[in-house]
Amino acid sequence: MVNLILISVAALSLVVWLVQEVKGRRQMQQALQWCSEKRTATDAATLRQQALPGWIEWTYRLVLLGWFVWIASVVLIKDGDFALALVVLTIIAGIIGGLDRFVFEKARQAYVSAGNVAVYITYFIKKDQDSLKNEFAGALPIAENARSFFPVLLVVLVLRSFVIEPFQIPSASMVPSLEVGDYILVNKFNYGLRLPVLGTKIFEVGEPKRGDVMVFFPPNDKRYFIKRVIGLPGDEIRYINKQLYINDELVQQTVLAEVPPLQPITQVIKEQLDNVDHLVHHDKRIYRGDFVTTVKPGHYFMMGDNRDNSSDSRVWGQVPEQNIVGQAFAIWMHWQSFNDLPNFSRVGRIR
Repeated sequence: MVNLILISVAALSLVVWLVQEVKGRRQMQQALQWCSEKRTATDAATLRQQALPGWIEWTYRLVLLGWFVWIASVVLIKDGDFALALVVLTIIAGIIGGLDRFVFEKARQAYVSAGNVAVYITYFIKKDQDSLKNEFAGALPIAENARSFFPVLLVVLVLRSFVIEPFQIPSASMVPSLEVGDYILVNKFNYGLRLPVLGTKIFEVGEPKRGDVMVFFPPNDKRYFIKRVIGLPGDEIRYINKQLYINDELVQQTVLAEVPPLQPITQVIKEQLDNVDHLVHHDKRIYRGDFVTTVKPGHYFMMGDNRDNSSDSRVWGQVPEQNIVGQAFAIWMHWQSFNDLPNFSRVGRIR
């Protein structure tokens, strides 16, 4: 629903601007020509009133209303795809700004800089001649906004799609490595450059390794998930009595603590996946059963560090390569709720 509103408002913005620029500009120039011949205005305010079509203003407000409706839908419905929104906004701003700059701008500047209109504005309007020329030859509000926002949107799109992207941790499935309220940074090029929205890999860089903390989309789900890479393509994974085996080799685990001390519920365990040492939690009250599988080609087996309280590949299956978003590598802030102050005590690399 939110994405449909976004695309509809973007299309509305383009159509309204084109009508304003073609039809509205023609009406404006005809009115200016008439004023210059009849000398009907001797001040800037009167000339604006006579030359500027009134419908341009209310159609611009209609477009603004459409964007406010989209923003409200994002807040209230809490749906939509931010990557898609960024791509659509960048494309629509680029199209409008580019057409305005390279197709329409030169002609409208020439119109007010030569002939009767130029003479009229220069010699018969008492003041504000320069501002009037800029106003009648300048970009309409929709195009002006597009040209202003396009460079910012393009930079954000490139950085977010190909370099680095921030995320917030919403659940406890990766405790103790990541806590609810952690704000993390995700490397978008370690696993190859991918097209935004589509996720198609366009340039090979590297592949996920065991122990990596990875952001991805689970099968048949458009929500972002973050888990640890346990199994690579071709690996046999066995999880027996809370012991992890990869290709028949037991993954080394060392119990560091049991909390609370008098009646232990949670075990804090150091686990070593290849060369990656990290902490995991086992809940002694929960037993989810044993699990055995072989990782399919082009897929990855993911598990949360909070092993007994994690929805992961044991639940929704293996993650296809095209669903990879990037590698989480750092915590840059912790902010659990708006009732708390942000703190930076957890800033550092993710292990």
